[in-house]
Amino acid sequence: MKDNWNTAFEAVIKSEGGYVNDPHDHGGETNLGVTKKAWADYIGRPVADGEMKALTKDVVQPFYKKMYWDKVHGDELPGGLDYAVFDFAVNAGPGRAAKFLQQAVGVTADGAIGPGTMAAVGKADPKHALDQFSAAKTAFYKGLVDRDPTQQKFFKGWMARVDHVQQAADTMLA
Repeated sequence: MKDNWNTAFEAVIKSEGGYVNDPHDHGGETNLGVTKKAWADYIGRPVADGEMKALTKDVVQPFYKKMYWDKVHGDELPGGLDYAVFDFAVNAGPGRAAKFLQQAVGVTADGAIGPGTMAAVGKADPKHALDQFSAAKTAFYKGLVDRDPTQQKFFKGWMARVDHVQQAADTMLA
């Protein structure tokens, strides 16, 4: 839903936090939820020393809009579902978020949100789709830890985020 962009962005930024460079985090050097690789791709050049630490919320907002919100068609999704899909796109990639949305509304999960996906979203019960989407996220995070036990240290935070996003999205359902 177009009206939810700013609310969703603020919520995601709050969840993402500040600068981190944890050697066990597969995202690597990150600030405000933006990985160094993703930022380099966005700006079209290597990231200079200290540039990641200098990122601000205002600087990264257009990045989030273009690279995540727009890719998952946030403006077109129902309120609540838009935030949940956007948040997961930030955390696990827009393609995976699209596939989980497609699974939640019962269409082929190809990772490309098009007219067929949007038609199914329009026909779906938003609360049911949100619940299915959240369940898929939970299974995804459990699978990550099962495949790579070094990720266990992040599991509690991932689950807390799934719960927080679900609760916030429930209040936004259109």
